[in-house]
Amino acid sequence: MTTLRARWLGRVPFAEAETLQRALHSRAGDDYLLLLEHPPVYTLGTQADPSHVLVPPTSVGAELVYVDRGGDVTYHGPGQLVGYPIVTLPEWRDGLRDVVRYVRDLEAVLVAALRDFGIEAHRDPRYTGVWVGDEKIAAIGVKVARGRTRHGLFRNIVPCGIADRGVTSMRGALGRVVEFRAVVDAVVAQFVRHFGYSAVERQDVAWRVSSGDLAAFTRNGDRGAGDRGTSIRLLGRLAAAGVEPPPPGSVSRRPEWMKVRANLGTGYRATQRLMRTLSLHTVCEEAGCPNIFECWADRTATFMILGDRCTRACGFCLVDTRKPLALDPDEPARVAEAIAQLGLEHAVITSVARDDVDDGGADAFAATIRATRARTPNTSIEVLIPDCKGDPASLDVIFAARPDVLNHNLETVARLQRAARPSAAYFRSLALLARAKDAGLLTKSGVILGMGETGAELRGAIADLRNVGVEILTLGQYLRPSARHLPVARWWTPDEFA
Repeated sequence: MTTLRARWLGRVPFAEAETLQRALHSRAGDDYLLLLEHPPVYTLGTQADPSHVLVPPTSVGAELVYVDRGGDVTYHGPGQLVGYPIVTLPEWRDGLRDVVRYVRDLEAVLVAALRDFGIEAHRDPRYTGVWVGDEKIAAIGVKVARGRTRHGLFRNIVPCGIADRGVTSMRGALGRVVEFRAVVDAVVAQFVRHFGYSAVERQDVAWRVSSGDLAAFTRNGDRGAGDRGTSIRLLGRLAAAGVEPPPPGSVSRRPEWMKVRANLGTGYRATQRLMRTLSLHTVCEEAGCPNIFECWADRTATFMILGDRCTRACGFCLVDTRKPLALDPDEPARVAEAIAQLGLEHAVITSVARDDVDDGGADAFAATIRATRARTPNTSIEVLIPDCKGDPASLDVIFAARPDVLNHNLETVARLQRAARPSAAYFRSLALLARAKDAGLLTKSGVILGMGETGAELRGAIADLRNVGVEILTLGQYLRPSARHLPVARWWTPDEFA
């Protein structure tokens, strides 16, 4: 068989995991095994009896979700391993797939994985799932459409509407806590072995996260600085991702192919004057882009809306992270005016992240698109958007404005997400792009190189983007904006980019 792409995605809200697996399922691309935890959630299958939910879900901090698979009531929560296999089953006969065999193979995977930890588990011919004695330790729910699986779930304490049976867990069976990562390793290994894959391409997000990851660092003052000037918090996240900062001076000098000449000619000054006159922000200035001289000389710029202060603190970005100011309702009209004065055939509009605003700034994006279309109807519009915390309603506001290109950057590989963009999430970016593709938009994403990723990890990230429907990809070399940001791990050469 082909290579299996296995992904440990951390704690993922149920709806976003559903979006991601539907995207991977519908495009009939590579085979995947998504492994994750859910925040507390009860799912009710098509055969579910709502009376089996004995307490209001909100009373225990859970949500209630109806799903389109068989089965009864299932609870998912932290500490339970959830797996979503998205695999194409071989034909059985007359174009049909042997779903029963597939379920039995999943059971065998789990029995073997549990045996790796000294737990003697077994199947029960009367029920689907895996048991220890008379107690269920894992449940399986499967939907197969067009010969491809989804909703393959295994978790460790599930009522499933079976009133006369108990449930247990690995901790209950062993009398001790089992390291989560070890369980994931065992499941992946047994899945590859039982389903006959020739190889596994695996990527994991961070295994340990904390609320401190979401705290902004500041480049003003000395607080929290390490001996290289980088935030101690940032260096800690890098070390947790297995990236050691290069020795001082080893990669600090920018190679010749990454150097540009500053052109402060008439075109540059005219663009600068226009931005000042209209009180607009650009990512060219706020992020310290070295291409500003070339772009502004050609009278083009990437507009940055929602102010110039970001509520996130990505380790690669120079944009200000102080408390943001109120939104400016006149900004969309001024952006549209600048686009008209510059005579742009294609306008690119991005923003800071505004987690302090209920919709993440979605209304402002839609208003800017409408204002630009009204002012210069022949200009194509590309928006590079934040994730709006994955909120479907907010994202739909932007999608409904129908930009010509919907861009959202993945930024880096799974392993480096926590180090580079701790307030974002690998799964969330993929799910967002999948939603945009399903909305009929032309989708685009970008990855920054040189922060410590490997070539194999990059190829895996590109595959993930392609498998959720992304059509345009940009790859760029990371340039360290200050000594307080992530160090450059290496310079990718022109030949490698080619």
